[in-house]
Amino acid sequence: MAFPYMEAVVGFMILVYIFECYLDKRQHTALKLPTLPQPLVGVISQEKFEKSRAYSLDKSNFHFVHELVTILTDSTILYFGILPWFWKRSGEFLGSAGFNAENEILHTLAFLAGVMFWSQITDLPFSLYSTFVIEARHGFNKQTVWLFFRDMIKGIALAIVIGPPILAAIIIIVQKGGPYLAIYLWAFMLIISLVMMTIYPVLIAPLFNKFTPLPEGDLRSKIENLASSLKFPLKKLFVVDGSTRSSHSNAYMYGFFKNKRIVLYDTLIQQCKNEEEVVAVIAHELGHWKLNHTMYSFIAVQILTLLQFGGYTLVRNSKDLFKSFGFDTQPVLIGLILFQHTVMPLQHLVSFSLNLVSRAFEFQADAFAKKLGYATPLRAGLIKLQEENLSAMNTDPWYSAYHYSHPPLVERLAAIDEADKKTD
Repeated sequence: MAFPYMEAVVGFMILVYIFECYLDKRQHTALKLPTLPQPLVGVISQEKFEKSRAYSLDKSNFHFVHELVTILTDSTILYFGILPWFWKRSGEFLGSAGFNAENEILHTLAFLAGVMFWSQITDLPFSLYSTFVIEARHGFNKQTVWLFFRDMIKGIALAIVIGPPILAAIIIIVQKGGPYLAIYLWAFMLIISLVMMTIYPVLIAPLFNKFTPLPEGDLRSKIENLASSLKFPLKKLFVVDGSTRSSHSNAYMYGFFKNKRIVLYDTLIQQCKNEEEVVAVIAHELGHWKLNHTMYSFIAVQILTLLQFGGYTLVRNSKDLFKSFGFDTQPVLIGLILFQHTVMPLQHLVSFSLNLVSRAFEFQADAFAKKLGYATPLRAGLIKLQEENLSAMNTDPWYSAYHYSHPPLVERLAAIDEADKKTD
């Protein structure tokens, strides 16, 4: 008797949904607490706390609805065989349009075009509500409806330009890969990752945001001096107009080898009136570089990718797997999709483990900035970012352990203060 892959996948999806609903309920209860956690009393203003609480509860309520619709939709699609039905319909559409439906690449592109159209239609109401109701209600949304749809159209256009060549290459590699298929797929995706990491900030990101050099002045000098003292090969220092879409703030760096760049959101500069706070945030980011966190993360992703492709090669010819989901043929893309569904339990464990590592890295980067003498401004900067972004002040420990890639503010401040005590 063949293993019931589809039933097992749908059952696991429902179990995960129930478990995550339990965590969401715990977090919702924590968000409803009327008082600040004790370490933040006198640190965060009551006004900011009330705004943060209202914003977090709005997002939480929205999340409950979105996740319910998602699990009902995904389970229905798998259980009632909508995927194989749509695969057949996309082949029939190709034939009626005068194309060769036996060509797997064309068939797959037609299938994906329909899936992308469906995803855009079903996700649109949630995206609109999140942006123009929740984010707008709490003062974050700055984009117009026209800008929203313009970004969406640009994203679709990029997917149409970039997606088909990559997909075609993957199908050809699988068809001709032989015994070294996993290695070929991994090598190809590694090259694609490196290319995208190179061209995204230069060619793609400017399609959505405007990047301008940080003007000459004290802030620029302080950041350049900090980078120089750490031998960070800073080539360019940009400000991005994040305020055209949202008042949320951030900073990041990118680039390979001796060609590094730092990007500051204009909202970060506006919110942190004290330049030392901005520099402290950059010191934290440079800590990730100096401590090789970015490299470790990249290597971990590559190892996991190789293992995933290795697992895929073991099941890609399994007729039982395809038949369980209603397919009487074994297309490459469908095989990859079904494999991703069957390894969901492992993916959840891996995701949880990566979050643990990520939180450890955040503590280490904070400690690095502290050792550079930025403990006080980093502390002030973290508090300012928490306030201005209206991030959740009260967090459930189980929820944050499962979901958060960054430690809650209370834990980060405690770690910085503990470091100070040990120093004293």
